[in-house]
Amino acid sequence: MNEPLKFKLFSVYGQILHKKVLEEAWQHVKKNKGCGGIDKVSIKDFEKNSDVYLNKLLEELKNKEYKPSPVARKYIPKKNGELRPLGIPTIKDRIVQQAVVNKLQPFFETNVFHDNSCGFRPNKDVELAIKKVICRIEYEYFYVYDFDIKGYFDNIPHKKLMKVLNKYVSDGTILDMIWKWLKAGYMEDNQLHQSYSGTPQGGIISPILANIYLDQFDKYMAEYKKRFDRGDKRAVNVEYRKLSDKRIRLKRKLTKAKTEEEKQSLLESIRELDRVHKSIPCKDPMDENFRRLQYVRYADDFLIGIIGAKEDAQAVKQEIGAYIAEQLKLELSDEKTLVTKATDRAKFLGFEIRVTPQSNHTKKTKSGATARNYSGHVMLEVPTSAIQKKLLELGAMRIDVRNGTEIWQPTHRGKLVGRTDLSILDQYNSEIRGFCNYYAIANNRSKLHKFRCIMEYSFYKTLACKYRTTKRKIMEKYRVGKDIGVKFQDKHGNDRIRLLWKGSLAKDPYPLGKEADIIHKPKGILKKPSLGSRLKANRCEWCGKETSALVMHQVRTLKELDESQPWAAFMKKINRKTLVVCESCHTKIHGADCE
Repeated sequence: MNEPLKFKLFSVYGQILHKKVLEEAWQHVKKNKGCGGIDKVSIKDFEKNSDVYLNKLLEELKNKEYKPSPVARKYIPKKNGELRPLGIPTIKDRIVQQAVVNKLQPFFETNVFHDNSCGFRPNKDVELAIKKVICRIEYEYFYVYDFDIKGYFDNIPHKKLMKVLNKYVSDGTILDMIWKWLKAGYMEDNQLHQSYSGTPQGGIISPILANIYLDQFDKYMAEYKKRFDRGDKRAVNVEYRKLSDKRIRLKRKLTKAKTEEEKQSLLESIRELDRVHKSIPCKDPMDENFRRLQYVRYADDFLIGIIGAKEDAQAVKQEIGAYIAEQLKLELSDEKTLVTKATDRAKFLGFEIRVTPQSNHTKKTKSGATARNYSGHVMLEVPTSAIQKKLLELGAMRIDVRNGTEIWQPTHRGKLVGRTDLSILDQYNSEIRGFCNYYAIANNRSKLHKFRCIMEYSFYKTLACKYRTTKRKIMEKYRVGKDIGVKFQDKHGNDRIRLLWKGSLAKDPYPLGKEADIIHKPKGILKKPSLGSRLKANRCEWCGKETSALVMHQVRTLKELDESQPWAAFMKKINRKTLVVCESCHTKIHGADCE
């Protein structure tokens, strides 16, 4: 956890003192849009004279005259009815922060950040975090902890954050600039307020600073896992073994049976024994000598799965809570930090996650024998509450109570009435598509039909309100075959039709993609490609080179492979005793110098 870095990051400030670097940062800021800060300079204003603004900013940076401005504070409503403060930096500050992030990000991604960390990182989005949950909490985990740090971005201690940054960055000018951003404060009601903790509100630099601070927690959890895990595998279930031995004895008696009545009696006993045999696991699920812990973090929200006794799970919660309070000077949210049994529903990143037992499934062991698999299968589900909150948040629905039963009623959206038909359609399409795509990996994806249906009828009612007509007449007017669409002309004057989005919500057999090294494949769906098809592909499975000169590298067992060799670790990873490689790679493998 405290391994020293091979090198630190030097001369970051000198790397941003170039016009091209600032122009690149400006394009990022422009793409993300947003309002102007306290200087009242908007994105459009900056764009009109971007060259002048950038030259002036570059000159300030070269002369070290640049000073961050306080952020403008606004409040936006939260789902619970409360208000959340939002900081709006100036365009100038956003550009400089983006330029610094562009230089810091590659270093921290390559040398610092732990694999367990997702969120605010390139190619480390929500979907990957969920994939890690599926992959790592696939087996029968008894307890699942969903931790959430209370007001994380607003409560990071400035001095402790700078102490962490000093471990990795040796550029004093950049460190001084980050310190000024932290202490810039905010403007509210024309008054300057100091900031004593937390990352800059709305600042582009804030996400990477937040990840840098929690990286020490990621490494702590990696070490904690090593201490917590115990045993190589579960002990054999004694009851399962007894039934197996009894079945063998009955089979032997069956071969020696002389009468038909005796044979039928033995067959009936064997069938009854098989029924009981299939209902219990082959391994002892409560083996005291076997413990496992898995950890996945997305920003300030992290999930921990535990195989172990209840006392072990309670100890984990206490020790982690103590580390966060004492070392990070942060506090866990009691409201959002929950513990559930794996078979119940745990909430993580808007999904409900539970483990369903599969006691009637068999699998082949490493020795080739057939054994009862008592592993669990992770189910991702769309919570009904999430659909309800989203519809209410958009104003597309109201809830009526009739005879004690809630009735969801689509409503028109008055804020959209003043727009063009095409603009209204685009608004609904983006909202429907965005919500459905987010939950596309859910096992109960069909549940999204209700969301889409209410949004569709809300669309009808919005247009009906705009034209002061009925919903039925709107449906007839905008009917395009079996779909609903809006006719318009493109910039070339051609007649076009844009349809209301109705993407497939059918259950996806590959809900999380097809990356064999990341996720678990549903059993019985995917078949491994044959050796013949792998040879016909004319591609080396190790280096990826396309060639017809291929050879097959084979080992007797995967168990005997030395994982210190990359090719051996790769064969274990894909669970294959054969590897189709080019002649060059084959020579390197046998020379034990493949890198």
